[in-house]
Amino acid sequence: MSDPTVPPGIHIAAICGSMRGDESSTRKALEIAVAEIRGGGDSVDLIDLADLDLPLRGGPRDTPDHPGTTELKRRVKSADGILLGSPEYHNSISGVLKNALDLLSSDEMRGKLFGLLGVGGGDAGAINTLGHLRYVVRGVGGWSLPAQVSISHAWDAFDGPRLKDEKLDERLRSFARELVRFTRFHSLEPRFEARLMQVIDENR
Repeated sequence: MSDPTVPPGIHIAAICGSMRGDESSTRKALEIAVAEIRGGGDSVDLIDLADLDLPLRGGPRDTPDHPGTTELKRRVKSADGILLGSPEYHNSISGVLKNALDLLSSDEMRGKLFGLLGVGGGDAGAINTLGHLRYVVRGVGGWSLPAQVSISHAWDAFDGPRLKDEKLDERLRSFARELVRFTRFHSLEPRFEARLMQVIDENR
């Protein structure tokens, strides 16, 4: 008999905040993390914002029934944890990722664990982007994993789909495993609560 306090496989929504498609260094980095998560037996939905027709938040196409927004909300809400990947533009988050997060609400994100990944072109990588993402996650009631990954010199960091730096590659993979591990811990609380109530009811 399975233990009701042990959660089943974790499901992660990985959001790529770049519009460059397959050429995106952000997407390449996310795909390494995604492969690591799937290799451990858990599931990932890679949401590439370049593939979604999303309206601008507050613009004329921003309606409650917009199909792109509806799809994004459905896919994020179904996740146990969320992995955000963004290039660094002018010391901050990409506009497309910020817009996507603005279209979402606390209904889809509150209480969930977030992993943060940033990709930058200079020496500093994406440190500012990661800091700004923490502010956003806090604003939607989410929890940010303390570990994070910043990739610098993105234009020269990859050899095809692979990171050239083996230590950075392992750090990214370790980060992905840690996201799953702590998402699993994070999801245990309601199951423990449900099991406790069951024990109380059985012993009345």
